[in-house]
Amino acid sequence: MISLTIYGEPVAAGRPRFTRTGHAYDPGKSRKFKEVVAIEATKQFNGELLADKPIEVYIAAYRSNQKNTSKIERARREDKLHVPLQKPDTDNYVKSILDALTGVIWADDNIICHIDAYKFYSELPRIEVLVRDYQPPKKEG
Repeated sequence: MISLTIYGEPVAAGRPRFTRTGHAYDPGKSRKFKEVVAIEATKQFNGELLADKPIEVYIAAYRSNQKNTSKIERARREDKLHVPLQKPDTDNYVKSILDALTGVIWADDNIICHIDAYKFYSELPRIEVLVRDYQPPKKEG
């Protein structure tokens, strides 16, 4: 099992941009976030790249509270009773995190067979990532 905590404001994957010649590239904010995530993940994990076995990934993206949030609302958010319902979408956070960890934790993200992802508010913005061997769902009955 691999557990990572990367501090800083999570950034969702931006739409790819295109040059006049048709080459695609990441917007600057997305590119910088992926670089930071890759660097911090390298500091926390120095094992061999995962490959040739199925894995599952759990992601929690903790974004900052807005400045004008009341103490009562902040407490609700810290207890995860209130969660972000506006953009960016959870799947866009997932995309940028998975892209950043490709080549750092796993050789290719095609080995990921299961993903759970959440977005929350926090006074300490960060992303938490847990990677473990894939566990097939238990049969009912």
